[in-house]
Amino acid sequence: MSARIGHIELERSIASILVGNRHRREYGDIDELAASITRDGLLQPVTVTPEGVLVCGARRLEALKLLGEKTIKVWVRSGVSDRLAELLAEQAENVLHKPLTPTEATTLYTELKEYITEDAQRRQSATQFSRAGDRVGNYGGATVAPPQFKPGKSRTQAALMVTGKASYTTLDRIAELQGLAASPVTDPALREMAIEELRLIDDGGSVTAAHARIREVIRPTPRTIEDFEAPEDFDPPDELEQLASAALARVKEAKRGRNARRARQSSAHVFPVRAFVRVWEDLDQWWTHFDVAAVATELTDEQLALFEGTLASTVEFFTQLRSARAQLGREIA
Repeated sequence: MSARIGHIELERSIASILVGNRHRREYGDIDELAASITRDGLLQPVTVTPEGVLVCGARRLEALKLLGEKTIKVWVRSGVSDRLAELLAEQAENVLHKPLTPTEATTLYTELKEYITEDAQRRQSATQFSRAGDRVGNYGGATVAPPQFKPGKSRTQAALMVTGKASYTTLDRIAELQGLAASPVTDPALREMAIEELRLIDDGGSVTAAHARIREVIRPTPRTIEDFEAPEDFDPPDELEQLASAALARVKEAKRGRNARRARQSSAHVFPVRAFVRVWEDLDQWWTHFDVAAVATELTDEQLALFEGTLASTVEFFTQLRSARAQLGREIA
């Protein structure tokens, strides 16, 4: 048995390793991996918690099962948080527990990404420094085929296991805010702002907007005009424009303090186009995540007016954008 910081290497019964449902995604070509292990061996152990919950190495474990092996070398990773261990041990898709908040999911994502990255780097090192004469027979002490270590792959895998979605951009943005909030060298005012933005995110606020506000404080962006290519075939239906016009008329009539709002808009800092793109990426398919009946029941008149105003102003902005692009000879519709 050998030990490293945070790890103990030992041999364990394959049957004793608990593989949670989140590992049971797409394993890929297990037959090919098993053939590689038969040919080259398995130098890199899988990673488990002290209780035997699998952290990394589901494909390697599955390949050894296919080969009929009963034991496997493992890295016992100490320090895995209880919540992450619980998450990785879940055996059903619809486990009855309180859903993770965005910040909770990000904390687990960040932790799991670290373990997956460690595992990938160890596999890469084992491949780079092992020699044919150093291999120790079949199965028990060998390595897989040379890994292709890419940071994005670790992020994708961690995001998929924690949230069920492969997109990691939102989680990385939240993690950046968490880092600012936790760092002892962060300016106190900025730390308080980051903490407040994280609270707003957990309350349903936009991650993209929160991240953009913090980045603007850290590194103000000069007001520059950047090119944005919209789809050439985008043609908004007439009903949308009619709806927006009606909403705009209602909001102009009912909303008080509009002059003050215009004053705030005129003094607001102009974000670069890349921030515009991020906002719309964040809003992609947003309507699929809400129940119309529930929103209609629970929304206050003021909240509905805010939504109508945003919709109307959005279409008004699009109308101006289309006109500007037409003048540039790049008409959208």
